[in-house]
Amino acid sequence: MNATLHQDINRLLDRFGDAHVVVWGDVMLDEYWWGSVERISPEAPVPVVSVEKQGLKLGGAANVALNIKSLGGTAEIVSVIGKDRAADGLTGLLGEHGLATDGLVTVPERPTTVKTRIVAHHQQVVRADRETTDEIQGEQSDRVFAAYCQAMEKAAGVIISDYGKGVVSGSLLVRVIEWARSHDRFVVVDPKDTHFFSYREVTTLTPNHHEAGFVAGRRLRDDDAVRSVGFELLERLNAESLLITLGERGMALFEPDSKLTLIPTVADQVFDVTGAGDTVIATVAMCLAAGGSMLQAAYTANIAAGQVIREIGTAQTTPTAIRSTIAAIPEPVLFMS
Repeated sequence: MNATLHQDINRLLDRFGDAHVVVWGDVMLDEYWWGSVERISPEAPVPVVSVEKQGLKLGGAANVALNIKSLGGTAEIVSVIGKDRAADGLTGLLGEHGLATDGLVTVPERPTTVKTRIVAHHQQVVRADRETTDEIQGEQSDRVFAAYCQAMEKAAGVIISDYGKGVVSGSLLVRVIEWARSHDRFVVVDPKDTHFFSYREVTTLTPNHHEAGFVAGRRLRDDDAVRSVGFELLERLNAESLLITLGERGMALFEPDSKLTLIPTVADQVFDVTGAGDTVIATVAMCLAAGGSMLQAAYTANIAAGQVIREIGTAQTTPTAIRSTIAAIPEPVLFMS
């Protein structure tokens, strides 16, 4: 397969335009203040940032949907927002990017999640979060599930984008996964440790090595530890596959029958990993929606992630950019066992 992997992915990219994916999870608004530091505050030993410009970006599940849009697919978001200025900013940005807001359930008493990052000289100085992490319940949960079922009618599958802000609850997880599997839809998960062992019998999960090590109770310092933890989690979750991102070491794809594939990174520079997980999960879902295999999805996601971490803040990639990278690198040498 290695000899034709790039050709296979190029053919896969041709089908991205027909891909339709639901994104269920925590949406948020990312607020950025950019400036410079020239002195330390006389009030406390902290830098004084002279703010020069401000900006808003889509975050969380909204950024996952934007990644799908950038890759040429159709994304429908199912989430919860408040009735506040942040919700107006979020829905306004979604509209600017051509993303539908039909699946957003408004809960007036619940604040829309906002993350404010202050950046000086290309370095994040501090982050301030405005949010609640209480899980939705009762009538709120029923409204979200109804929106999910409606959105899934035309979709090939669902991304569960769990940031631990309460939209993904334990009880709703069971209903969402059961509906998808009974209707022959794929389920891909960007997991949170709180719910980790509730993501059972899904198509794949994409934890980073810190998350995988934490839930397994050990650090993934070498390939042997990665192998041991990966197969342990795959078995415990009874998942079809597990994709652990390893930072500068690339990715490790675990599949049944003790099949492990190590995919080396293609990133040569790393400026900011913010949102890289969103790009990985979106690319994996797009590949599956287009009929690709998990190996093709993992390799393509590895390329996509290597592109977005070269930029400050959340970023997206495109099929054209992925094609350019494929054309510039040799066919991969993948370690498979």
